[in-house]
Amino acid sequence: MILEAGAAPVPEPSESEEDMAANREIHTTCAIVGAGPAGLMLGLLLARAGVDVTVVEKHGDFLRDFRGDTIHPSTLQVMHELGLADELLKLPHTEARTLHAEVEGKDIKIADFSWLPTRNRFIAFMPQWDFLDFLAREAKRYPNFRLLMQSDVTDLIIEGDRVTGLRAATAEGPLTLHASLVVGADGRNSVTRKLAGLEVESFGNPSEVLWMKLSHAAGDPVQTMGHAGPQQGFVMIDRGDYWQCGYIVRKGTYEDIKAAGIEAFRKTVSAVSPLPPERLDEIRSFDDVHLLSVKIDRLKHWWRPGLLCIGDAAHAMSPIGGVGVNLAIQDAVASANILTAPLNERRLSNAHLAAVEMRRTFPTKATQKLQLMMRRDRRKREADERTRSGPPGFVLGIARWPILAHLAGRLIGLGFRPEHVRNRARH
Repeated sequence: MILEAGAAPVPEPSESEEDMAANREIHTTCAIVGAGPAGLMLGLLLARAGVDVTVVEKHGDFLRDFRGDTIHPSTLQVMHELGLADELLKLPHTEARTLHAEVEGKDIKIADFSWLPTRNRFIAFMPQWDFLDFLAREAKRYPNFRLLMQSDVTDLIIEGDRVTGLRAATAEGPLTLHASLVVGADGRNSVTRKLAGLEVESFGNPSEVLWMKLSHAAGDPVQTMGHAGPQQGFVMIDRGDYWQCGYIVRKGTYEDIKAAGIEAFRKTVSAVSPLPPERLDEIRSFDDVHLLSVKIDRLKHWWRPGLLCIGDAAHAMSPIGGVGVNLAIQDAVASANILTAPLNERRLSNAHLAAVEMRRTFPTKATQKLQLMMRRDRRKREADERTRSGPPGFVLGIARWPILAHLAGRLIGLGFRPEHVRNRARH
């Protein structure tokens, strides 16, 4: 069944979510699938500029553990440009003004954010659910913003070749949402891009990260850091009252790790962790270990008429540097800058969607290229008995030339093309 889009006017901002639920049909200007960092940031920016926005999210809350919890200087700058940075930073968080690695017992500063041309020259580590709650709360201040939780997209509405809306299953029953533009911001396993038939290119060999929590104690390292041990695969993030630790393994090896038993796993992780071996006793079973599959991919084309994908739905990143969340935010800012006027003036064209892809393709490809180079270096070293226990090449380079820590700080903190808020708020 093909439904006609645009046959009814956009609802007045005063229409309540209860009224819409009873009608089971919504007409909006922009429908965003996914209330993650990209979706909520885009929703906030568009609503702030007067666009009627509806965000649909399949979950009932934001409480998922071990998500990308890094808020980089580029994102903090966007929040500052929105006048929200000070309020955001009142939420519980820790700050990393430098990033460090331990190499053969020596502390190496691998990234320094002190030279960045931003107001806040640090990475803020904040639970992602707090960040998303904050974005949602700010967006809801605008009457033309709607957030529909527990709304699972089941199909796209297509008229000819153009996407004109979506269908979703909700707790109240089926929902039909008509829109001038549908934005897929539903992550690396995007349903939107699959329903739209957009082709994905994958790069490199997938890997996995085993996440775990370990307590803080006196004498622990004072910085968020990576540890260049025999497998070059352990990272520690200071979360205030505990360490969030990640151990990187080859794709498909987790079942073998579990088969060897929890004690063998503790010993393996202890060999690359700067924490005392007895700290690993806090990992009582594999129930305390969370598996995250890591892949690097991107869409060949980010859009089709009436639909655009951004964030992880357009390009999945490795967790190296924690840049995925911040690239998603930059996508949202660029999308809002380019699309706000044509959406408000009802003149959105394919050229506008292509302009978003063109704007964000270079930073996406450059970041993925850098990540793939780092992964190839790691695999080459693991295959070479002479270098297997040594640090990665980029760490050795920074150790020899400390000025490179500032360059690394810029690449991690700002990326290859930082975006800035251009559209003014409508009051």
